Amino acid sequence: MKDDSKKIDELIKEALTEEEARFYDELGEQNVLEKFEGVFKGRMGWLSILMNFWILVFFVLLVYCAVQFFGAETTEGLVTWGVGVLVCSILVSMLKLYIWMQMDKNDILRELKRLELQVSALSHKK
Repeated sequence: MKDDSKKIDELIKEALTEEEARFYDELGEQNVLEKFEGVFKGRMGWLSILMNFWILVFFVLLVYCAVQFFGAETTEGLVTWGVGVLVCSILVSMLKLYIWMQMDKNDILRELKRLELQVSALSHKK
């Protein structure tokens, strides 16, 4: 299966101009760090920065609540700090899910661009 994919990529590159071939190479697979970096680019980059700021704030609050939970001596204190740990962990999880969904969205957009480029190359080849 991988050989077929490489053959198709080579056929597409042959059909493309030099500039289009460079663009096609830029649309290749990215590692996790490159995907994470891509979340901060574009029109919604400011929102991702804001989300990461709040992730950090809620994580620090989570650690504080956990320390207070283990130091609490009354049942009321245990419940209060336990709820704090639970709420902070849910908030951190939800915000991280947003970032991962943005990374997935960028992957899908990249694949759509690759498909558009392949269709364009095939239509010019005929």
